[in-house]
Amino acid sequence: MFTVDSYPVAVLLCVVTMLCWGSWANTQKMASKNWGFPLFYWDYTLGIILLSLVFGLTIGSVGEDGQAFFPNLLQASARVIFLALLGGLIFNIANLLLVAAIDIAGMAIAFPIGIGIALVAGVIVNYVAVPVGNATLLFIGVGLVTGAIIVDALAYKRISTGSSTKKGIISSVSAGILMGFFYRFVAASMSPDYANIEKGFLTPYTAVFVFAIGIFLSNFLFNTFFMYKPVSGAKVSYKDYFKKGTPRLHIIGMFGGIIWAIGMLLNMIAAGKAGFAISYGLGQGATMVAAIWGVFIWKEFKDAPKGTNSLIWLMFLLFAAGLSLIIIAKTV
Repeated sequence: MFTVDSYPVAVLLCVVTMLCWGSWANTQKMASKNWGFPLFYWDYTLGIILLSLVFGLTIGSVGEDGQAFFPNLLQASARVIFLALLGGLIFNIANLLLVAAIDIAGMAIAFPIGIGIALVAGVIVNYVAVPVGNATLLFIGVGLVTGAIIVDALAYKRISTGSSTKKGIISSVSAGILMGFFYRFVAASMSPDYANIEKGFLTPYTAVFVFAIGIFLSNFLFNTFFMYKPVSGAKVSYKDYFKKGTPRLHIIGMFGGIIWAIGMLLNMIAAGKAGFAISYGLGQGATMVAAIWGVFIWKEFKDAPKGTNSLIWLMFLLFAAGLSLIIIAKTV
């Protein structure tokens, strides 16, 4: 299977993760006018499963390192499978809350608050479990990201009124807290050594596939709830998925899932060299990418009062400085 032996290459893969995780939500924005987000989310989930299976059967099954996709899956222990499935379940409720927050408040708000919190929690949890990198630089970087979250919340307050402010922040914060923990369970299901897979453990490719199955299965509980008890908009049904869904809408949703899954898989591959805390922290720099989309493409702050732009640029500066420190934490 394909593995990474170079830290610069691992960082590059994390940058691609950042771009993927920060960009997939554009597909929701493209479909949201005619398609409720719970319906979009079914296709998004299928896209994650499809991409993880294709990668597992191709680059996850060639070469001398590691173990091929199906042999690895068949030898995995029940405990390890459970950990990857649990990671999918936790991610799913977190991501549904994040998608709801995007629907309510927009990308420039939901991502910096939700994913910013996830970055802080995820780096701490994964560093405690597997301490790789300079702790001082790593946590100063996390502190700067925390500052960026606070600044973004202040910017949001300037453009929001009424119940949407409270709903958007609550949904984003809840998503962020849960999102900070899913990664650890998936990481714990994988062999510490990618080149020589320990008995009973998964490769990054099989772990992401089992994780995707966990998302899909838990969808029947969590997404069904959002379908019939939406946080915004009208309720939808399974009948609507088949009756109102056009080929274009289904493709957009699946494409969103494929984009996210590429980021997840590359991030897990990179973690073998960079360490889980650094790999996850860099990947969640997606916050800045999403904010760029929200500010400059979707114009979510176009009617903001004077002075808001200064807060937005301060947010970007803090995020960039924080992520830079997270990158060099492994080299010092």
